[in-house]
Amino acid sequence: MAETYAFRVRTAEGRVVDGTMEADGEAAVANRLRSQGLIPVQIAKQKKDAMKMELHIFPEKVKLRDISVFSRQFATMIGSGLSLLRTLNILSEQTENKLLAKTIGEIRDDVERGSSLSASMSKHPKVFSELFVAMVRAGETGGQLDTVLNRVADNFEADYRLRQKVKSAMTYPVVVAGIAVLLVTIMLLFVVPTFAEMFTGLGGTLPLPTAILLKLSQAAKWLVPLMIVLAIGGRIGYKRGRLLSADFRYHTDKIKLKAPIFGDLFQKVALSRFARTLALLLRAGVPVLQALDIVSSTTGNEVLARASQDVKESVRSGETMAGPLARHEVFPPMVVQMISVGEDTGALDAMLDKVSDFYDQEVESTTESLTSLIEPLMIAVLGGVVGSMIVALYMPMFSIFDLIK
Repeated sequence: MAETYAFRVRTAEGRVVDGTMEADGEAAVANRLRSQGLIPVQIAKQKKDAMKMELHIFPEKVKLRDISVFSRQFATMIGSGLSLLRTLNILSEQTENKLLAKTIGEIRDDVERGSSLSASMSKHPKVFSELFVAMVRAGETGGQLDTVLNRVADNFEADYRLRQKVKSAMTYPVVVAGIAVLLVTIMLLFVVPTFAEMFTGLGGTLPLPTAILLKLSQAAKWLVPLMIVLAIGGRIGYKRGRLLSADFRYHTDKIKLKAPIFGDLFQKVALSRFARTLALLLRAGVPVLQALDIVSSTTGNEVLARASQDVKESVRSGETMAGPLARHEVFPPMVVQMISVGEDTGALDAMLDKVSDFYDQEVESTTESLTSLIEPLMIAVLGGVVGSMIVALYMPMFSIFDLIK
């Protein structure tokens, strides 16, 4: 049974490096290290310490940024002439994300046993997507692994920038809305009851806005916990629904694309990702049918995923890609025409790159426009909600002297 061994080695450059490895014995560890051009200095079985076990409330994830950095570093090292095993060994030691570092170490062990890099990566679908594995397989087949990895890194970096732009556009309204809800909750639970006691002592008839506010304050004691429970339950249900049901994903994505203000932004992001991913796969030499399968599973939007499947069936029967896309309203006529021209001229990947670049610029301009539009709008909403509550509280003050008499 394989156990974990801690080792200290000296590299060809004279550096001393520490690390860990799973193997059947110290001799196996030493042989493996020597095969990587390393000189073993010390090897010892690693003791399991229960006190050092890390507690993770949420499962650790490998983020898009981590994969992007890994791809770039991998391509650079392979392009510099380092062997595959040595590159994987270095990356497993210097990668900050612990889950990714552990996965790289397992891939290194598989490769050392004779497995291909793509086959080893395919065993870890939670870390390496189907797109990544297909690109690595294409690079291994064509002998251009470093070139393919650089393209993958470019793709992930572009996707990361796109996501950051969308997040920046949505952060402001979410934060302002959260502040508004927090202020309203505090006023209903703590401020309004204080005024309610004073109004009750004065007697008289309260203005309608003040009376409504007092009723809301009384209801807030059970309404606020109920809303919190519903929000948490709705969030969990939404995530489970998207994970388990393709129909649920399709309907929710369709609603997203038609949502006011943000629907146009979501559509542009989805089209950019669709075009960039398909161009990347076709340029790497991945067969069209397999490329469309991968695009449908990695696009992140079920509406575009089903459109990709329609295109796949069309291509399988010997027809064009542009025809089925024209039947899906999510694809604008410009995109359909550019893909049609790309098919006619044999430069489909170049046309798809142009489509992706165009929508990247559109996303940037749209996020800037949304930010400039939403900022004053949200300030007005926040001021209106809080201001109306304050006015409702102080309306009885205008007749307070009459009530005292």
